[in-house]
Amino acid sequence: MSAENNIIFGPINSRRFGRSLGIDLSPSNKQCNFDCLYCELAPAATVDHQTQSIPVSKIIDELKKHLDDKMDVITLTANGEPTLYPHLDALIDEIDKIKNATQTLILTNSATLIDPKVFASLLKLDQVKLSLDAVSPEVFKKIDRPHKSIQIEEIVSKVIAFSKVYRGKLFIEILFVYELNDTKEEVQKLNDVLMQINATRIDLGTIDRPPAYPVMGISYKELHELSQHFDSALPIHIASRVHAEPNNAEYSDDEIINTLDKRPLTQEDIDLLFDKESKNRLQTLLEDGKITTKSVGNLEFFLPSENIQRKRKK
Repeated sequence: MSAENNIIFGPINSRRFGRSLGIDLSPSNKQCNFDCLYCELAPAATVDHQTQSIPVSKIIDELKKHLDDKMDVITLTANGEPTLYPHLDALIDEIDKIKNATQTLILTNSATLIDPKVFASLLKLDQVKLSLDAVSPEVFKKIDRPHKSIQIEEIVSKVIAFSKVYRGKLFIEILFVYELNDTKEEVQKLNDVLMQINATRIDLGTIDRPPAYPVMGISYKELHELSQHFDSALPIHIASRVHAEPNNAEYSDDEIINTLDKRPLTQEDIDLLFDKESKNRLQTLLEDGKITTKSVGNLEFFLPSENIQRKRKK
């Protein structure tokens, strides 16, 4: 099968982003400015530009064959980094002409935000997911293994700046690797940066596919514990369910409210953390109006009603 036939994939039912139709901007080979330890693609030398690219017209022709009004998002991705695609701006403009109500989304490692052209192009998208696995230079280099030209300090600065001017839905993704970026020190540094970013949602994940290198993820329980170290004002969501063994712990009414006040949870989180009696208590609190729900980027969270009131007053 030719590379052109692999441009469009899906649709995929994404829990985080809805019904997604993917566009692979590097279908023939891996072209990336990172060589992440956890990547499901085979190791490859990093690059700072694409040496092989597909014409915009070909991508649009293929997209027209598969696009329908049942899609929630058109997702720009790649065997590698999609923002290395040299005609990204023109492609976004052409997609906008045919997408109708479907939203555009890109999954990027954030590094090319330092390029003013890429920065401006991403502002045109309805949704942007930026990865930020670490903010310490030494940890960043260990996990993401970036191209030699890339400095994490510059990326962090541009991610913050982008979040201040972007008007769409901005998602930040942090993927935790065992004994690399899961330390309290790195989490605190990440927290300090995240407090400066205007994000719709911050997704915490871990390795859920066979990685390129011999590294391990962390458990759901460990992800949940890490989430407690982030400021309660941050829209944290545990995206990964790897090794998600039920905890089945008992929570009193006050403990439920305090837990949700510190970290709003989805129904999946509740199912993993609460025992049957605690779930019943949650339902009663919901019926009594002490707990409410809030939708954030295709996900529904439980949180105290007072929490909503406090944020409205700010």
